[in-house]
Amino acid sequence: MNKVSFSDLDLIEPLLRALSAKNYTTPTPIQAQAIPPMLAGKDLLGVAQTGTGKTAAFGLPILQHITEARSPAGARATRALVLAPTRELAIQIAEEVRAYGRHLNLRQAVVFGGVGQQPQVRALARGVDVLIATPGRLLDLLGQGHLRLDRVTHFVLDEADRMLDMGFIHDVRRIVAALPKRRQTAFFSATMPHEVARLAGDILADPLRIEVAPSATTVERVEQHVFFVETANKRALLAEVLKDPALSRVIVFSRTKHGANRIAQQLEKRGVDAAAIHGNKSQGARQRALEGFKAGRVRVLVATDIAARGIDVDEVSHVINFDLPNEPESYVHRIGRTARAGAAGVALSFCDAGEREFLRDIEKLTRQRLAVVDEHPFHAAAVGAAPPRGARKAPPHSRPRRRPRNGRSRRAA
Repeated sequence: MNKVSFSDLDLIEPLLRALSAKNYTTPTPIQAQAIPPMLAGKDLLGVAQTGTGKTAAFGLPILQHITEARSPAGARATRALVLAPTRELAIQIAEEVRAYGRHLNLRQAVVFGGVGQQPQVRALARGVDVLIATPGRLLDLLGQGHLRLDRVTHFVLDEADRMLDMGFIHDVRRIVAALPKRRQTAFFSATMPHEVARLAGDILADPLRIEVAPSATTVERVEQHVFFVETANKRALLAEVLKDPALSRVIVFSRTKHGANRIAQQLEKRGVDAAAIHGNKSQGARQRALEGFKAGRVRVLVATDIAARGIDVDEVSHVINFDLPNEPESYVHRIGRTARAGAAGVALSFCDAGEREFLRDIEKLTRQRLAVVDEHPFHAAAVGAAPPRGARKAPPHSRPRRRPRNGRSRRAA
């Protein structure tokens, strides 16, 4: 079977020219499945993680529809609205949409909190064709009369599960209530918990469902390893691992903002170019850290889960879980930051005694055992041997009464 190319998808010439400039010739699975029905006006329910090519999947059809309609939005209005959970993701989407629409005479704006709103108000004054926004700032502008949503013909809700995690579902429902009933809607979520599924049912009309890399399936190209280590030795282990120059562009995940700061500071003291990115950082500091990482000036970006949602950077060689997440789905999101654009990637996870249960849940979700790395100075064999907290111990009569003569346990490693 021949592969589909973008030129097979009935896209207009200016969009094909922009794709060619980015050396994009073959659509990803979600792009190949989503673009034709969206061009035909269908609503879409996409179950897909960041990094699967969602922005082009919805952005290209929307840009084409708006160009062909040739109907101006009007003052303080927009024709297309894309809602994203974080500032970083909103900026990332805006950059991609701008690149795809570079040969079209369209106006776009991106609005988010954490910065002054006046430049955003000015950008909206004449009206825009595409608006990318986070929920809080959008509602602020709407409430102050700086924005109208009555001319929206296309609505995209991206990363709905993260909207739920961050407490934005009520805000999303308020925004949807302000939209025209007649519109095309695309809804994306990496996972589909009950409240997200109910929201999808409420805002979509007879949608086509597309599922790419479901959450229970780990990205196949990611090589995954676990290091058993005492909590106190984690920072020393990180420094040891980073001695390998193969770890050229690395994202390190910390469970807390304070932890992310400490890790980045420790690495800087050891001569490793590092920066932290999390919700307590100013928007300017977050952008500088992300731009330095993209440009290669920052080798290690230390992030929390929520801040990392907007990190869409090619050629991330390694993801390191300094702290294992307590939700196994977050592990899948994290390791998906590497192995992008057809490249391979490596995920390394540090597991201390208190995280054994998290590791068990991750292996259950991904349906595979993580390969144990024990050839390092901080290997804690006792951590690896201990059962996860809450795991049942075998009843006394089922345990071996004596060790085998070769001194090894019969239990599979």
